[in-house]
Amino acid sequence: MRSAVLSAPGKPLDIVEREVPEPGPGEILVKVTACGMCFSEVNHLRGHYPFGTFPTVPGHEISGVVAALGAGVGWPEVGTPVGTGWIYGSCGHCDQCARGDQILCTGAPKQVTGVNADGGYAEYFVGRAGFVTPLPDGLDPVAGAPLMCAGITAFNGLRHAGAVAGSKVAVLGTGGVGTMALRFAAAMGARVAVVSRSRRAEDEARGFGAEHFVATAEQDPAEALRAWGGADLVVNTAPDTATGVAAFGGLRPGGTLLYLGMGAENVSVPPAALVMNRARVMGVPSGSPHDLRDTLAFAGAHGIIPDVTPIPLDEAPRVLAAMDDGTYDRARAAITFQ
Repeated sequence: MRSAVLSAPGKPLDIVEREVPEPGPGEILVKVTACGMCFSEVNHLRGHYPFGTFPTVPGHEISGVVAALGAGVGWPEVGTPVGTGWIYGSCGHCDQCARGDQILCTGAPKQVTGVNADGGYAEYFVGRAGFVTPLPDGLDPVAGAPLMCAGITAFNGLRHAGAVAGSKVAVLGTGGVGTMALRFAAAMGARVAVVSRSRRAEDEARGFGAEHFVATAEQDPAEALRAWGGADLVVNTAPDTATGVAAFGGLRPGGTLLYLGMGAENVSVPPAALVMNRARVMGVPSGSPHDLRDTLAFAGAHGIIPDVTPIPLDEAPRVLAAMDDGTYDRARAAITFQ
């Protein structure tokens, strides 16, 4: 099978031939239909994950069809359209796993698809039973691939941070996760402001339901959000920490600064502002298998499907390099194997 491999930090993707893997006990072989290209792959390329390994087949926004089942696995049946995302597996016995919150597993080292377990930049992928989810009827497996990460991250982040109908939500960033956060928040009935460097994405953001748009090249984001009446929730989807800190002052009392995107630097906010305004700073890491089911169901019910640019595997090295140097400016790329 044809695969793309990251051989070492800083090295470009290599296209290689590998044997089609056999699923072992408790495993599922998936014939990949599509795999979205996420900025997390750039982080792995840069060596930012202490739990990352090389060589690795990257990619964790995977859709496909069950091709074979390993010993002890009876579901989903061969031929079922499925998807899987960031979390590859967990210990299964710690308190978090017992509660169905495998993404917070403390009983085993982190198991992350495409970071320390081979992912979806290949014609076949071997997943763990219980971490491969059937797709809803009618979901386009190519356009829907980014729901497995950008989608679940945005949806799960919003609900863990308390977004409800009538909440005022400010979304920082207009990339894949930011656009998903805007669309999910609007579908939840929230009032949404979008904050970006320029007004290039303003028309699209308003088309997806944003009532307010802030260009940070023109005004301070915290001041602009205060003029809007303040935000109950500020969602940082930008791949740096400072963007969220700059908007922290735009929170209403009792508000939350949520990190879904981040950089390597620490978060630094005035502790007096946290105490006096009963504010909080939190983060949410993707989600567990039940969260992916909820994300797919909500997206299907509200017609929320990502905008993607399908590409062949041979284009993946060029696109990842462009994502790394900041020159990729199209809709989220999805490697296709159809």
